[in-house]
Amino acid sequence: MFRTKRSVLVRRLWRSRAPGGEEEEEAAAGEPGAAAAVAEPRAYLGGGRGCCPGKASRGGRAAAGAEAELKALTHAVLKRLKERQLEGLLHAVESRGGARTPCLLLPAKADSRLGQHWYPLPVLLCKVFRWPDLRHCSEVKRLCCCESYGKAHSELVCCNPHHLSRLCELESPPPPYSRYPMDFLKPTDCPDSVPSSTETGGTNCLAPGGLSDSQVLQEPGDRSHWCVVAYWEEKTRVGRLYSVQEPSLDIFYDLPQGNGFCLGQLNSDNKSQLVQKVRSKIGYGIQLTKEVDGVWVYNRSSYPIFIKSATLDNPDSRTLLVHKVFPGFSIKAFDYEKAYTLQRPNDHEFTQQPWTGFTVQISFVKGWGQCYTRQFISSCPCWLEVIFNNR
Repeated sequence: MFRTKRSVLVRRLWRSRAPGGEEEEEAAAGEPGAAAAVAEPRAYLGGGRGCCPGKASRGGRAAAGAEAELKALTHAVLKRLKERQLEGLLHAVESRGGARTPCLLLPAKADSRLGQHWYPLPVLLCKVFRWPDLRHCSEVKRLCCCESYGKAHSELVCCNPHHLSRLCELESPPPPYSRYPMDFLKPTDCPDSVPSSTETGGTNCLAPGGLSDSQVLQEPGDRSHWCVVAYWEEKTRVGRLYSVQEPSLDIFYDLPQGNGFCLGQLNSDNKSQLVQKVRSKIGYGIQLTKEVDGVWVYNRSSYPIFIKSATLDNPDSRTLLVHKVFPGFSIKAFDYEKAYTLQRPNDHEFTQQPWTGFTVQISFVKGWGQCYTRQFISSCPCWLEVIFNNR
């Protein structure tokens, strides 16, 4: 019997669904936060571990019934799509969001019932192809590349699961990844300055410790860029500073159809095996986006990233934390309004690493702070320093 092209596409899509749905559903019901911890390693690292590996086997019949219901519902939704839409969705799913794919526009009011719950189509397709534990549209955020971005009321909504990211919830109470007393704050030395590289010349204000080449170029009226990015391997900066003018920037090591800051093209003299190993794991990297409410970081890679930003913390907190962001998750890494209310620390602990109120530090794969062997980001194999233009 000959299969039609349409049936082949549907079959390939079903085979490309996110694994491990049953463990995540039970973990989500039992322990908040446990589901994400299970879903991400399975979906992105290809692993087979879960919080409670034995649960699915004990509920074999229930799991089989849920799988059959999900399959029937998914096939019913896919039948509504045109062949070209199926091809675009398959391309997005199989490339894990690495390729540029068109929006999948479907009626905004169309919901589908799964078990006792009704799900909007974007949430349902995200459950099938990315996050089996996803339950509500409030848990996801649209990426700026999507046609539905910023549109609250529209007859059609994009259901491409790789045009959305999972919202990262900050830990409460947060773990002590790193500690920096907020009592030791004073005004910055260069309040009206624009960060830049020594390679561009100008009047400089060095960051504490001298590890950072992020310096300050005072040129009145210079609004050409909203941030610059420095890539570091341990204590050595690799390549020139990357100036960012576009609202969105992809920073990656290897990305299909990638356009942005390609770390794989930088010449590095670092012979460390750990550095080389981490470099190879950066993969799709991150997406840095300047939006109305601040700057967002979307983890496109297959491994966690770690972020430290003064604006991520509660103003009443006595600590600055390093936050872990899983693959597929987004976090608002920088808030301009909040940053203007902060001041720079004048404590000896801060002289051990670069820090400024208008800087965000991001490490790939390996974290730093009190819970890690690396106390400072300058000990991380591969990391970024994002310096924002405060004009």
